[in-house]
Amino acid sequence: MIEKFQVPLPRSLSRRARTVYVYVPDEAENDPDARYPVLYMFDGHNVFFDEDATYGKSWGLKDFMDETHLPMIIVAVDCNHSPKGGRLREYSPYDFTFRDMVLRGRGKTTMNWFAGPLKALIDEKYPTRPEREHTFIAGSSMGGLMSLYAILRHNRVYSRACCLSPSVWVAPEQIHALIDQADLAPDTVIYLDYGSREMANHEGMRDLFASVCAHLMQRGVWTTARIVPNGDHCEACWEEQLPFLMGTLMYTRK
Repeated sequence: MIEKFQVPLPRSLSRRARTVYVYVPDEAENDPDARYPVLYMFDGHNVFFDEDATYGKSWGLKDFMDETHLPMIIVAVDCNHSPKGGRLREYSPYDFTFRDMVLRGRGKTTMNWFAGPLKALIDEKYPTRPEREHTFIAGSSMGGLMSLYAILRHNRVYSRACCLSPSVWVAPEQIHALIDQADLAPDTVIYLDYGSREMANHEGMRDLFASVCAHLMQRGVWTTARIVPNGDHCEACWEEQLPFLMGTLMYTRK
């Protein structure tokens, strides 16, 4: 079951309400006492349905969840679609320059809203397990950058993050500084991947990706890092990684 509704954002981000997609396992209708972990995701329009996706291809996550019967609620939030760098501003915690655009990052405000008002709304409305242990976050590209930022900056809220093709090239020095400074719980889990064929999109990307992964390990983070063979920067490729990221989020060994 997927519900779709509009929620207001902080006015500093947008004056327009934003679409939120919420996937709840069908079994919840038959078991009122059931409670589920929650995965928050960026670029919500690209997560479930091809007809809503920017390029006509989504992650197909509803089909994946229905087929695997994973006991999880998924909350996917649409992005800012302004052609003047709206998504880039919303999904970057740091100022940066891209294609002659000087972009003022508002990712800090975005994540304060995700970790605060949005989470409170979801916990009130749905049968969640609200504890940090059961609260995850994931995204790709700029959403991958935001997922990394989220678990480092809001580690009291999120215990696990999946960062697919994370745009760490935006602000590598700031990312490394954040890894150094982050107050991390010892059970923090982060999954990162990058497609082998997208490495050439940014100079030095292989070394940068490796340095970020190594730095996380040095901080004691339980890190899963992959180079996806023949991987590309697109929804079709990220969909193929769902078994890996979901396995990381749901894996438990006592």
